[in-house]
Amino acid sequence: SRGGWARSASGLDPAGDCCRASPQLDWALLESALSTRTACWAHHEALGLRAAENAVCVCDGGERGAFRQKGASDQPYLWARLDRKPNKQAEKRFKNFLHSKENPKEFFWNVEEDFKPAPECWIPAKEIEQINGNPVPDENGHIPGWVPVEKNNKQYCWHSSVVNYEFEIALVLKHHPDDSGLLEISAVPLSDLLEQTLELIGTNINGNPYGLGSKKHPLHLLIPHGAFQVRNLPSLKHNDLLSWFEGCKEGKIEGIVWHCSDGCLIKVHRHHLGLCWPIPDTYMNSKPVIINMNLNKCDSAFDIRCLFNHFSKIDNQKFARLKDIIFDV
Repeated sequence: SRGGWARSASGLDPAGDCCRASPQLDWALLESALSTRTACWAHHEALGLRAAENAVCVCDGGERGAFRQKGASDQPYLWARLDRKPNKQAEKRFKNFLHSKENPKEFFWNVEEDFKPAPECWIPAKEIEQINGNPVPDENGHIPGWVPVEKNNKQYCWHSSVVNYEFEIALVLKHHPDDSGLLEISAVPLSDLLEQTLELIGTNINGNPYGLGSKKHPLHLLIPHGAFQVRNLPSLKHNDLLSWFEGCKEGKIEGIVWHCSDGCLIKVHRHHLGLCWPIPDTYMNSKPVIINMNLNKCDSAFDIRCLFNHFSKIDNQKFARLKDIIFDV
C-alpha cells in the first residue's frame, strides 16, 4: 500500500487511493483524529461535487461516478471520474522532485504545457483549487475531474449501461427502506441523485469482487456513497481491527471510512492491515436482495438487450444474494 492511513482535508481523497502517509498505521494519531466515529464501508474515494459532499464516503469496489446537470436543458447526467495526468516529461520532473524534496506542493506546474489534453467536455472537480483560472494539481500530480457519460461512448459503456436518459432513471443498489437486512435494486429517478457521488460495481469493474453477472451477460449497478454504514465498529486498536476484519461477518468488506466532525474522511483499507482483497465471501453477498423496478409505464420501450429490460423481467423477485441474480435471456 502507499500509505498507512488516508486523510483528506477537502473531504475525499482525489487520487481514489490512499494519501501519502506513514507506511505504518499511526494508531494514536488515528484515534485522536476520529472525534466522530460515523463509519461506512470503503473502497475508492471520489472528489465531491460541492462542499456538502465532504461528509460522504464510499462503498466497496468500483469506478467513481457523479450525478449533476448538463447542458442548457439542465438534464440530469451521470459523470464519470477522469483525472488529467501529466505528460511523460512533466511526470519525470515531478518524480525527480519528490525524490529530492518532501513537500509535493512546492513543485511548480505549468498546467497548459505539462498535462495531457483533456476532452472538451471535461470539467475539474469543484473542490479543486484554481490559480489564474487553472486548476492546481494535487499532491499526486493529478487534476481530478469529470466527463459526462454519453449513451454510445465505448470508454464508459458500463457506466452508460446503468442509466437511461430518455426516462431519466438509474439502476441503484442500496438497503431496502423498510428492512435493513434486505438489499434492493431499483430504478431511481436521476433527479433524486443530483449532486451525489456513487460507485459503479459489477462484472467488468475491479475484478468483480461480488461475482455479479457473467461475461456473456454482464451486470452493473450504482451504489450511492455512504449507503452502507458499519453498525458494530471495532475499537481503534490494531489487534481489534484485525480481528474484526478477519473474524466478524460484518468485517468481510474492503475497508472503513470514518466521518470526522471537522468534515475530514479517514480510511483504513484491508491492505493496511496486511489482509487480502478480494475475498471469497463478502458481507455484501450475505444479504438477500429484492428487485423493485416499478417500470410498467416504460418497460415496453426499452431495448431488449439493456439492463433495465432484463431487470423488468424479474421485477419483484427475491434472491438469496447478489451473485444469484441471473437473467433469463
